[in-house]
Amino acid sequence: GYEASALFGVGVPKNTPKEIIEKLNREINAILAEPDMKKRLVELGGEPLIQSPDEFGEMIKAETEKWRKVVEFAGLKVE
Repeated sequence: GYEASALFGVGVPKNTPKEIIEKLNREINAILAEPDMKKRLVELGGEPLIQSPDEFGEMIKAETEKWRKVVEFAGLKVE
C-alpha cells in the first residue's frame, strides 16, 4: 500500500533574492508549457507540473513527511 515516483525540480540557495526566484520560476514554467516540451516529457513518462515556488515547497514538504514515515516504519536509520 504505497506509491513511489520520481520528482525533479530546480532549487536555489536559501537566501536567493525573491526577484531571481520569481524570474527562474516564470521562465521554467514557460518552457514547461511549450507544447513540444510537454509532449516530450510525457513521452518520457513524465508529467510537467507548472507551479509556484510555494507550491513546489509544499510538495517537497509532503514528500519528505511521506518518506519519513516509510523510513521509520521500516526501522531504517539515516547515516
